[in-house]
Formats: sequence, structure tokens, C-alpha cells
Amino acid sequence: MKLIINKKARYDYEISKTYTAGIVLEGREVKSLRAKHASLTGSFVKIINSEAFLLNAQINPYAFAKNDDYNPKRTRKLLLTKKEIADLDQATNNKGWMIIPLSIFLKGRNIKVDIGLGKGKKVHEKREAIKKRDLEREVRRDTL
Repeated sequence: MKLIINKKARYDYEISKTYTAGIVLEGREVKSLRAKHASLTGSFVKIINSEAFLLNAQINPYAFAKNDDYNPKRTRKLLLTKKEIADLDQATNNKGWMIIPLSIFLKGRNIKVDIGLGKGKKVHEKREAIKKRDLEREVRRDTL
């Protein structure tokens, strides 16, 4: 079940490959995510010392927990295999490639993050995507 979706990710980036990663969370963050109080807008993944970290993702504080020293945009560690981290690190060393979180979802009892390896789209590519989407919508409307 998808909890949080980064809608701007597929609009701003052309995703070539996706990975599923575990995420290290605190208990109050798990409860807040299950209540869908989070945002992935503007967040990204960075490889530091052969470990993957999710930066700038906002998980709002859980209302019924003690939140005195809670930082909603703290850095969170992602759990990936060594091979996946090596592939991502090698790909991001190429100019223009980034690792973007696409969604946070439940898989059984665990919370996972879908991340994608993507390259930024140019403005004219975004315009073409909008035109294509509008044309498809009109065709569907006409067929009904």
C-alpha cells in the first residue's frame, strides 16, 4: 500500500532504473508515516562512505508522541545491498544523474522506499509530456 508518492519526481526527472530500499526510522516516524503525514518533495538520496542516506524528506511529528527535540527533515539511512549501492554510486558520478525517492510504501509490516536513478528533464521535454498527456485525455474522452 502506497503511503507517500513524490508526484513531481516523474515530471522533473526521466527515471531509468528503480530500486526498493528499507529505511531506518524511529517509532514516532513510523506512526506518522502510517497516518500519511510526510512529504518527499525536494528530497534526494546521497551515497556517503558506501552508505545511502535520504536527505530533506519531511516526516511531520506524530501528534501523540513527545516531540521536544524532533527534527522532521533529519537524514535517514537507507538499507540497500553493497552491489546496489556500488551501482548507484557509479551512476551518480556521471554528470546529470541523481537518485530520487519516488514513493514510501508498506510491504507487509515493513516500510520501504522506492528510489529511482534519473536524469533531469529539460523545459521543452516537460512541455511535450504535458501535451501528450492532454492529447491522451482528449482521446479517452472522445471514445467514451
